[in-house]
Amino acid sequence: MTTTTSPSLAIAAKGLRKAYGDKTVLDGIDLTVPTGTVFSLLGPNGAGKTTAVKILSTLITADAGELHVGGHDLATAPQAVRAAIGVTGQFSAVDGLITGEENMLLMADLHHLSRSEGRRTAAELLERFDLVEAAKKPVSTYSGGMKRRLDIAMTLVGNPRIIFLDEPTTGLDPRSRHNMWGIIRELVSGGVTVFLTTQYLEEADELADRIAVLSDGRIAAEGSADELKRLIPGGHVRLRFADPAAYQSAAVALREATRDDEALALQIPSDGSQRELRSILDWLDTAGVEADELTVHTPDLDDVFFALTGGTKLPNQSKVNVR
Repeated sequence: MTTTTSPSLAIAAKGLRKAYGDKTVLDGIDLTVPTGTVFSLLGPNGAGKTTAVKILSTLITADAGELHVGGHDLATAPQAVRAAIGVTGQFSAVDGLITGEENMLLMADLHHLSRSEGRRTAAELLERFDLVEAAKKPVSTYSGGMKRRLDIAMTLVGNPRIIFLDEPTTGLDPRSRHNMWGIIRELVSGGVTVFLTTQYLEEADELADRIAVLSDGRIAAEGSADELKRLIPGGHVRLRFADPAAYQSAAVALREATRDDEALALQIPSDGSQRELRSILDWLDTAGVEADELTVHTPDLDDVFFALTGGTKLPNQSKVNVR
């Protein structure tokens, strides 16, 4: 029996290791991806993101680790894993010399679908990805965004429940990237699990339920986008006042706040959590002070990325895991 992990987990990796010669690419990482979610693996070039995807999608073998995908053990049931997954790599796998429809039918043949079922599946997916008008044209005439849509459509021919997307929007213009985000959201709403690697931090922020940051072969931090942002110093709440007297009263009472006398504003260090915001609001109510504007400023994923991968270590932390 190969189904040994909880059905609520689409992917579970413990102690995943991979080295090439004396170069350790993945140094015993742990990953868990709940079913029906988007999990994003971030990291600089060469961090091991693509290696992780290749291992979990059975393209290469790990040196060590307990690895399960779709409830199946990669070591003992690779065929069962392959039947449960789809993979879209960094570079489009479509054949530019044939038409989009022919690419789809070729994929249907590879999945051993009958001729009628293959044509039906191809037609449905071409319509779903808005490629009907281009279906009879050579793929070499497609735009980058169209090729990517076709690539994912081909991935879906086998109806996978887990999809690995390795930097799927690299090289796309902003409109095509946003269109791809819509496709990913639609897949997840249908119950598909997406394992996403990307160098676009905005993309991970927009799509991922959970994010892991990979650095030097290890997971440096993991959590939701908001949780990760709160790990980085620099978050604050800004209170702005229209009444100079109210501003002065608040400034005297909130001695830890940074003053901006010209703007009549106070900046209070904060992680942006609900607890801290409630504390500030309760204090304002108790003091009878009314701020005209309250804004919360938290570090973005750029700050998180550079702090975790650029040599700036979090205070007293070697790994941070926010649950």
